[in-house]
Amino acid sequence: VQDGDLKFPLESVKKLKELMDGNRHINPRMMVPMASYSLCQEKHLPEEFQPVCKREDAPLIFRRLTLAAEDDLCEICANAACAGCF
Repeated sequence: VQDGDLKFPLESVKKLKELMDGNRHINPRMMVPMASYSLCQEKHLPEEFQPVCKREDAPLIFRRLTLAAEDDLCEICANAACAGCF
């Protein structure tokens, strides 16, 4: 899956999506405010995303990547962010 000049394996993007989706199911009273929460603090974040964590636009990149992995659209080449589709 590609976002600009960044490329990531589809399986890693799926793991990223699982991490983001898992954080939505937590009791809101127990959550850290979203402004101070970062996926980069997740111990299960795939290693290839560590360079993204150093960027100011990391939350936007993570959001775009997870959208690319929605409903396995990437695997059927319906998403332009998927490398090798066209």
